[in-house]
Amino acid sequence: MANIKITVDRLQPGLHIRLPVKWNDHPFLLNSFKIKNQDQINIIKHLGIQHVYLNPAQSDTQPLPLQTLKSEGNDDPTPSEDESAIDDEAKKLWQEKESRIDKLKAYRRRVVRCEKEFERSLARIRSVMNKIRNRPQDAVEEASQLVADVVDELLSEDSVTLHLMNSKSEFEDIYFHSLNVSVIAMMIGRVKGFDAEKIRELAFAALFHDIGKIKVPAAIVRKQTPLTEPEKNYLKQHTRYGIDIANGIEGFPESAKRVISQHHEQMDGSGYPEGLKGDDIDELAQIIAVANAFDSLCHCNIVSEQKIPYAALSHLYKNCRNLYNFDNLSILVKFMGVYPPGTVVQLSNDMVGLVISINSNDLLYPSVLIYDPSVPRTEAPIVDLAEKELTIVNVILPAKLPDKVREYLNPRSRISYFFDSDDQ
Repeated sequence: MANIKITVDRLQPGLHIRLPVKWNDHPFLLNSFKIKNQDQINIIKHLGIQHVYLNPAQSDTQPLPLQTLKSEGNDDPTPSEDESAIDDEAKKLWQEKESRIDKLKAYRRRVVRCEKEFERSLARIRSVMNKIRNRPQDAVEEASQLVADVVDELLSEDSVTLHLMNSKSEFEDIYFHSLNVSVIAMMIGRVKGFDAEKIRELAFAALFHDIGKIKVPAAIVRKQTPLTEPEKNYLKQHTRYGIDIANGIEGFPESAKRVISQHHEQMDGSGYPEGLKGDDIDELAQIIAVANAFDSLCHCNIVSEQKIPYAALSHLYKNCRNLYNFDNLSILVKFMGVYPPGTVVQLSNDMVGLVISINSNDLLYPSVLIYDPSVPRTEAPIVDLAEKELTIVNVILPAKLPDKVREYLNPRSRISYFFDSDDQ
């Protein structure tokens, strides 16, 4: 149902409206909201706003009828003592909004810092992979130090926020994939209560789980059309190639070798290379198998088969419960939330936004970047759903978005994650 333009004299609590002014010209958190009380109506009038846009579908009541307004003679000016009360209420709202804006600025600073750490980690992974053939010992030492640094950050605070990264990197897929799988696996290990040493083992193994792909022709690894059966069989050899590489590196951890070998084994025995089942599959390999499956669904080489994070999680949970350790899969769904970072959503106030982060202490309430054409994207409101009376009512495929909304929200073709443990 289309929005209806009405005069402010017809407003009453329960109406869902959109203000026809810029976001920074009023004290309310958002341009669209449901009126809670008469005080909000008084403030709207006090701002000099003459009309608003009514959303009947989101409203609990009807606007006041025109004949009522005329018969009651509502043209009388507001008494001066009421003006003072309205000023006080507006001032209070402005203070609350400014406080939220300050929190938003602090959040953006955290994300910028997080993005720098993410890019730094990608650069370090690239250095590791470039040395693996000719200076393998140096590569292992660098990877161990990278893992130690990242795990220390992950475990430094109780609260961990998983962010959607806005990467500017041009690195090849293997670096993104290795880092993504490591981050996801570490988050699962953290929830499972692993100690620091075990999470380091897990993260190191995740970084190297696909190392054997460097011996598979790039034409196969990056092919953007379905692989032929011979090509599939060639690609499957990457687990054996990976073990060959690892065996040639002195001191390469045995736990990582098991992961390299077993990360494509599946709980029902349908995986490869050995067709292992259940608890015969290494514990760390079971975790990395889930992380690997999720990231591979999001970044399938065949563009038409790529899934948004929400759909990838749903697919794994509904269709693959027999293939992966169910506890690990449940943890992945839980800490990613029902709506993982990178998901475009419609809110209960009809606004559209992009889920950009999930806090481990508020799993069901992600932070959402709101599309508001009256606000520059760099200043767009980010709403913590745990603090507002807003809910997610729908998931929207990025391809279904109007061009201007897609450009504003910038839903990523590549979904990358990193975490921030600073809760300040």
